[in-house]
Amino acid sequence: MVSDLFPLMLKGAETSRRGKRLVGPIDLSLDGQGLCVVMGPNGSGKTTLLRLMHGTARLTGGEVTWACDTATARHHQAFVFQQPVVLRRTVEENLTYPLQLRGVARKAARASAQKWAAKVGLGPHLQRRAMVLSGGEQQKLAIARALITDPALVFLDEPTASLDGRAMREIEAILLQAKADGTRLILSTHDMGQARRIADQVVFMLGGKVHETGTAPAFFEAPQTPEARAFLQGDIVE
Repeated sequence: MVSDLFPLMLKGAETSRRGKRLVGPIDLSLDGQGLCVVMGPNGSGKTTLLRLMHGTARLTGGEVTWACDTATARHHQAFVFQQPVVLRRTVEENLTYPLQLRGVARKAARASAQKWAAKVGLGPHLQRRAMVLSGGEQQKLAIARALITDPALVFLDEPTASLDGRAMREIEAILLQAKADGTRLILSTHDMGQARRIADQVVFMLGGKVHETGTAPAFFEAPQTPEARAFLQGDIVE
């Protein structure tokens, strides 16, 4: 249940590498509702913030806490990368893999794989090798593989950055359906149009820090800082 994980709290959270701070310190609180878009110029720290919350970036200061223990929170979340990560196996085998890791019986795993392949438009391709799919199809597969375990939360790092308009629309539809089904989504994007279309909340990053947060309507209609206003106008901010 999403309510078992949230709120997600970051207090003075930061991560560094070789003595250089990449992100932070960050104070942020997120609830379990809707789709949150993390946006900002290139190099602002969007990906690192997602990885810090997910636990794949080492916390070097402050704290990241959930409403439950960290191990339970991580068990109920997934991460989708900008460049699709797929196994050198068939579509079906890619989808059954995370279920098999969780001890799901083979027959049930295959039935679930067939259902999810159909949901994301890959039903006719179950026996195709994942590596021969188009970029958009591979990303659909990666998202379906993340959702197939019924996670409470999915992080997505610029999931449509390299895709054409048609593939972007199809993936946005998948994400909006996942949100409607109760999955909490936290997604980074540099695409202003996409953020306007799908965001319920916005976290605006600049210089490795959270610069502004708010509901999507409030952020897009009345940003509170000059930097956010400049960014929304298409100006260069740094």
